[in-house]
Amino acid sequence: MEPLHQAPLDDGRRPPHPFWYTLLIVPFGASNGFVTVALAFLATKHGLTVEQGATLVAASMFPNVWKFFWAPVGDKTLTRKRWYLVSTGLVAATLFALSVIPLGPSTLGVLWAVILLSSVAATFVGFSVESIVAHTTPPSHRGSVSGWFQAGNLGGSGIGGGIGLWLLNNTPSPWTAGGIMAALMCACALALRFVPEVPAERSAGGVLHAVKHVSVDLWQVMKSRNGILCAVLCFVPVGTGAAGAVLAQAEVAALWGAGENEVALVQGFLTGGVSMAGCLAGGFLCSKVVNPRVGYAIFGALMAVVTAAMAFSPMTVAMFVTYNIAYAFVTGLCYAAFSAFVLDAIGAGHAATKYNGFASLANAPIWYTGLVLATAETRGGAKGLLLTESLMGVGGIALFFVAVVVVGRTRRP
Repeated sequence: MEPLHQAPLDDGRRPPHPFWYTLLIVPFGASNGFVTVALAFLATKHGLTVEQGATLVAASMFPNVWKFFWAPVGDKTLTRKRWYLVSTGLVAATLFALSVIPLGPSTLGVLWAVILLSSVAATFVGFSVESIVAHTTPPSHRGSVSGWFQAGNLGGSGIGGGIGLWLLNNTPSPWTAGGIMAALMCACALALRFVPEVPAERSAGGVLHAVKHVSVDLWQVMKSRNGILCAVLCFVPVGTGAAGAVLAQAEVAALWGAGENEVALVQGFLTGGVSMAGCLAGGFLCSKVVNPRVGYAIFGALMAVVTAAMAFSPMTVAMFVTYNIAYAFVTGLCYAAFSAFVLDAIGAGHAATKYNGFASLANAPIWYTGLVLATAETRGGAKGLLLTESLMGVGGIALFFVAVVVVGRTRRP
C-alpha cells in the first residue's frame, strides 16, 4: 500500500501516517464491541432471551442512527483533540460501569441507559477522528486511509468484545475487568500527539444556526447524483455485519457447539485482526482497483454468499470458527468501501456533520437488521437467521442497481 506520508497536502504539510487513526478510533469500536460481543454472549447465560440480548445491541446502535443531529456540536465547539479527550474519557467510564453492573432481567433498564450514554460518547470520538481524517487526507489517498480508519473501528470492536469477554470471565472481579478496559481506552489518546489539531468550524451564529447551515450543505451533496447513490447504498441492508452480534450470543453459538472461548476468539481476538486485514484490503481495492460504491455492492454480495454457505454447512465448532472468520474479513471490506465512498462525496468542510449524515443512514440498516435477525433466529433457528441476512443483502444490492439506472436517466453528475 502506498505510504500516505509521501503525499503532501495543499498547504505543504505532510499528513500523518494513517496508523494513528487506527489507534484513535479504537474507543469508538470498543464501545460497540463490548456490548455486541461480551454482553451479548453473557446475556442468555444470565437469564435474558435472545431477543432481549439483541435489544442491548440495538441500544448501542441507536445513537449512531441519529448522530447527525448532534454532529454540528462536534464541528462547531471545542477543537477536535479536546472533544476526543472528553468523549474517550466518557467511553472509558461507561465501559467500567457496564463491567460492574450485574447483568440480568432486573437491571435491563439500567444497562440500556448506560449503553446509550456510552454510544453517544463514542459518536463524539468518531466526530473528532473523522474530521481530522477529512481535513488531512489528500483525495488520492482516501481509499487507503479509509482502510486504516475502519481497521481501528473493527479492531476496536474486537478489543472491546474479545478482551472484554475474556476479562469478565477470567479476572478476580468485574472491577478489575472494568479498570483494565478503561485504561486501554485512555491509552489510545496518546496517539493525539502524532496528528494535527483541527479547530472548530467558524460560521456565523451558534450551534442551531450551524445545524441549519450544514443541513443545507449536506442536502446539496445528497441531491447530486453521487450523493443520491451514496444515500441509497447507506440505507439498504448491505454489508451490515449485523449477524455477528446475534451469532455471539451463548445460546446461538451453542448450536454449533461453541462456548465462551470460541466466541471470545472468533468474535474478538481473531476476527479483530481478520477484520482489520479486510479493511486494509478493501481500502487498497477501492483506491486502486474499483470504484468504492461498486466495491461496496460487490463486497455486500460476497457477505450474502458467506452467510448462505454457513446456513448449509455442518453445524460444528470448526464451521463456526471458519465462517465467522470469513464473515469478519468481508465485513472489513464493506466498512472500508463505505468510508471511501462517503469521503469522496463530502469534501472537508463541516466534515463531522456531513460524514455522519451518511453514517446515520448506514447505521439504520445495522440497527434494524440486528433486530430482524434476532427474530428470524427465534422463529427459524440458525438457518433462518443466516438465510434472512443473505436475502436482505441480495435485495439491498438489487435496489441499489435499480437506483443507479433511475438516477442515471434523471440526474447529471
